[in-house]
Amino acid sequence: MSPPTIAPESAVMRTVGWRDYALLDSGNGRKLERYGPYTVVRPEPQCLWTPRLPASAWDGADAVFDPTDEEDAGRWRFKGQHKETWPLGWGDVRFHGRFTAFRHLAFFPEQAANWAFLDEAVRAAGGAEPPRVLNLFGYTGVASLVMAAAGAAVTHVDASKKAVAWARENAELSGLADRPIRWIVEDAKKYVAREVRRGSKYDGIILDPPKYGRGPDGQVWRLFEDLPELAGLCCELLSENARFLVLNAYAERISGAALAGLLAEKLSDRGGQIGWGELALMEDRGDRAIGMSFYARWTP
Repeated sequence: MSPPTIAPESAVMRTVGWRDYALLDSGNGRKLERYGPYTVVRPEPQCLWTPRLPASAWDGADAVFDPTDEEDAGRWRFKGQHKETWPLGWGDVRFHGRFTAFRHLAFFPEQAANWAFLDEAVRAAGGAEPPRVLNLFGYTGVASLVMAAAGAAVTHVDASKKAVAWARENAELSGLADRPIRWIVEDAKKYVAREVRRGSKYDGIILDPPKYGRGPDGQVWRLFEDLPELAGLCCELLSENARFLVLNAYAERISGAALAGLLAEKLSDRGGQIGWGELALMEDRGDRAIGMSFYARWTP
C-alpha cells in the first residue's frame, strides 16, 4: 500500500465557547476565561494585542494565576470563596474543574475540537463489537469519557496516579463508571511496548504527550527524544480496521507539519490521509483566536 497522503495545507481546528466554558477576552499577555461559575485570568504570552473588555472585567475575576517562572509553576489568587472542585460538562460528559498548581483547571478547553472528532469517529465505526481505543497521557480523562459515551471500549493510560484518580471521579460524575474503561497508571512508552509484544490491536489511538514528564517509576519523558519511538510503536498497535490516530503536542519548537511528517514515516505502509495544523481557542466575539497546540491526525 502507498504511504499516507499529507494534506498540502494546514488547518486550524477552532474551539468556540460552550455552556461551561468561554474565552471572554485576551491581550497584554493574558487571557480572561469563564469556567462554569468562575471567571479566571491566566498568563498567555502570545496574546500580543490589547484587551477589548474594560479593566473592570479583568479586575473582577474570581481567580488570577501569577506565574513564578516561564513554565507552568506559580500560584493562584482568589477573590472571595471558591470550591475545590465544581462540575462542568461538554456534550454527554461531565467533569470536575480544579485550580491546579500548574495554571490549568484540570482539562484543556482547546481539545474540544478533538473531542468532537473523536465522538463522531467512534459513532461512525459500526461493527458488532465496540471499537477498542487507547488514550495515552490521558490526564483527567475527558477524551476517554467522550469516546466511552460514544460506545468505545477505552484503555486510559497516564503516569500520574492522581490524574487517573481524577479521571475515575469524572467517570462517576458522568454516569459512565460502568462502561468498558481500563484505568492504567503506567509509563506510556513502557505500556505500549508491552502491548506490541502481546500483539494487541486498537481501532483508534490518541497520543497527547507533554514536553517533559516522569513516569511512576522515575522514567523520564522528553518529547523530542522519545516521541519518534513511541509514535512508531503506536502505529504497530493499529488494527486492520483502525479509524484514527491523533497526535497532539504543546512544545514551542514543534509544528503540525513536523508531527505530520513523523506519522507519514511511521505509517508508510498504511495509506490514508494525514491532516495537520493547530488547535485554537476563539474569543466570544469570534474574530480573534489563540493558537494553543499542534496536531496531526491520520485517518484511513
